Amino acid sequence: MKEFRNPQDVHEPLGSYSHQVEIRENERMLVLSGQVGMREDGTVPDDPLEQMDVALENIFRNLRAANMDVRDIIKLTYYLVGEIDTAKKRELVVSKLQGHKPCSTLLYVAGLASPVYKVEIDAWASRSD
Repeated sequence: MKEFRNPQDVHEPLGSYSHQVEIRENERMLVLSGQVGMREDGTVPDDPLEQMDVALENIFRNLRAANMDVRDIIKLTYYLVGEIDTAKKRELVVSKLQGHKPCSTLLYVAGLASPVYKVEIDAWASRSD
């Protein structure tokens, strides 16, 4: 069982995330490698926001392969190269996560595995069977 919380004595989250998640009982864990904005056909869009959309879809595909879904995500870490419109990024994430608010970290980095990548997202998920 998972419990997502925002302690009263910690500031409100600055976006669509929770400050903590406690995992109890028998949960199986899934840890994903960083997912980039590469489509199944190997193409990578130029637009960083579109890369973020594709990376999130890659996470969802990985979750489905493990018989999990968006509600099982407990932690997302975003790695971004360069600026992405904050309002559009938040709108995309809120839409893709369907109101789910896992723990989250956002980092701006100098580069990723290839100069074509502007976004990478890693994820942790858990589910009780």
